[in-house]
Amino acid sequence: MKLLLSRLALAVGLAAPVLLAHADDQVKRGEYLARAADCMACHTAPGGAPFAGGLPIVSPFGTIYGTNITPSKEHGIGLYNDDEFFAALTEGKRRDGANLYPAMPYTSYHLMPRADSDAIHAYLKTVEPIERAAPVTRLSFPFNVRLGLTGWNMLYGKDVKLAPTEGKSAAFQRGQYMVEVLGHCGECHTPRGLPGAMQQDKRLTGGVLNGYLAPSLLATDLAARGWNHQDLSTFLKHGMSAQGTMFNEMFPVFHNSTQGLTDPDLAAMATFLLGDQPPVAKVLSETSLDAMSPSAQRGRQDYLNVCAGCHAPNGEGKPHIAVAMRGNTTLRLEDPRNLLRVIEDGIGEQQFTGFERMQPMPGFADKLNHQQLTDLLNYLRQGWGGQSGELAVSDVQKLQADAPPAEHKAH
Repeated sequence: MKLLLSRLALAVGLAAPVLLAHADDQVKRGEYLARAADCMACHTAPGGAPFAGGLPIVSPFGTIYGTNITPSKEHGIGLYNDDEFFAALTEGKRRDGANLYPAMPYTSYHLMPRADSDAIHAYLKTVEPIERAAPVTRLSFPFNVRLGLTGWNMLYGKDVKLAPTEGKSAAFQRGQYMVEVLGHCGECHTPRGLPGAMQQDKRLTGGVLNGYLAPSLLATDLAARGWNHQDLSTFLKHGMSAQGTMFNEMFPVFHNSTQGLTDPDLAAMATFLLGDQPPVAKVLSETSLDAMSPSAQRGRQDYLNVCAGCHAPNGEGKPHIAVAMRGNTTLRLEDPRNLLRVIEDGIGEQQFTGFERMQPMPGFADKLNHQQLTDLLNYLRQGWGGQSGELAVSDVQKLQADAPPAEHKAH
């Protein structure tokens, strides 16, 4: 008996380091997966503790608050076991059986394998527990009836499906998982219908989010806006490229997620989005002032008055201060709303990788009248955006009317 116990103790002693190493590897893998899944962006309030919740997520049905997902047993997910965490992640089910609102992207995460869910959970168990409740989501009737989401989930909860990848490269297949599942890019870059469900027949063709356009990620549309594989990979890693910088809702994605991903995974994401044989990126030549419309010609002076000090008279931009207008992807969007929003709202100071910074851009909503704003938009779009059409004042006023209230604008 003593010999048996001694052998058992020896076996346990030998196995312990192996088990600890395995657990440590799972936590490290889970930390990376949590970053790829962009958990922090939605579960961390501005200035708040990581994963402690409280971020207001504006939806057409009301404001939903990101929950506390630290190991707090009272306010977080400290009592969840792996099965319950997997159900929350992939089915939108809380530990108490209630439905989560689909602001939680379980509609994309439902394709996540169990091993990845368990690894993320293992990592979250190691973060500091924050003993603070996140604000309670209170929507108006009937959206406050969580039971009603049962029918919604039956209809739309598993709508996201991965397209067949036979004949595709390993990088393409990895990129598909990173983009479609972990990164859940389609949740913002796909239009939604009246019930709030993604329109899968228009997947990744773009969607409007809080007054901004999450643009199309289709390969042909990316190439038409000047994107190639290298620039797209660089943009995801550094938050900036020849096409501009990340701003609005994409800046937290960069800050909390993509800048921490490996170069092979970023390259895989670009491969999936552009394809194994990407279309040729369109190169634009600048349009001379004489070839522009009268409105755009007037807009040149408005540009010199309010933009050229930072973006330079000829649109070349200034390093560490302001992006270039030449080749800027926002100017090349057929929909002008993002350009309008940036001019009116401005952009806060942004920190990118390394020592790279971009100074804050002020908003000019109170400095330009409707005609001046329209002229400026036409100048930017025709001069550097390759747009041949002309916006009317009424077009700009309609977009202004569609803007969300100040308290609902992007965090």
